[in-house]
Amino acid sequence: MSTQTAAKTVLITGTSSGIGLAAAVATARAGWHTVATMRDTTRADALNQAAAEAGVSDLIQVKRLDVTDADSVAACVAEVVAEHGHLDAVVNNAGAGFVGTIEQHGMERVRSVMEVNFFGVVELTRAALPHLRASGGRVITVTSVGGVVGQPFNESYCAAKFAVEGFMESLAPVAATAGVQVAVVEPGAVASEFVNNVGLDIPALLAQAGPYAPPLQGYIDHALKSFGSDTAQTPEQAAAPVVDALTAEKMPFRIQTSDWARDFVGMKLADLDGSAVQTEMTNWLG
Repeated sequence: MSTQTAAKTVLITGTSSGIGLAAAVATARAGWHTVATMRDTTRADALNQAAAEAGVSDLIQVKRLDVTDADSVAACVAEVVAEHGHLDAVVNNAGAGFVGTIEQHGMERVRSVMEVNFFGVVELTRAALPHLRASGGRVITVTSVGGVVGQPFNESYCAAKFAVEGFMESLAPVAATAGVQVAVVEPGAVASEFVNNVGLDIPALLAQAGPYAPPLQGYIDHALKSFGSDTAQTPEQAAAPVVDALTAEKMPFRIQTSDWARDFVGMKLADLDGSAVQTEMTNWLG
């Protein structure tokens, strides 16, 4: 890739699969120089193949970035600015799911989920902001409908995503005074990602669930149905609003990726006493 170019440059995290991979290809197709980062660059084959098929390999540069390692974050951001002369947008996409309830998993698991899904987002945003101020750039963070609606057996994950949304909602008006726009993108179910991304061993999980086994089975049945249903989006569909946000004159702060996600988030935002959400989540448990 050429260096010190005037073309816009975006850095995207978590691009080895799913929404991150799709977003990297889509931003490149839209003409952005795309720095596609991942913790393990040996997992770049799927991205490289997708880029080649889309004819955008020359616009995608794979770099290592571990969002839980401050030195890795600082080094990657510094390299991007040195090579391209500027940084115009960051897409915080890297994340990790976790299914379980607090009584049965230790605090170490809670902290590990927060490190990836929350502190990693904060670290990269902090490192990028001086350069985004210089370019009048954008911070887009892929959260989840789980950043608005707390979901059963997703306590740690939803807590981290809630934290991200609170952080970004608070940052947005401050960053705007310096010319930086901030938005969150909230996907719902994305086809095929549930078991793969969360790394579930369902029989083992149920065997260890004790008194929570029946509701956990209900939740898993619901999740598997949702992630395989007509309401589930492809990664490409979920990534499309990211590109729209990058190119819009003014981004909205909160962006849902589907009609289902808008309805689901809308239920929570209109639910002043929490009864609608509690009823819906109880129904998910069967």
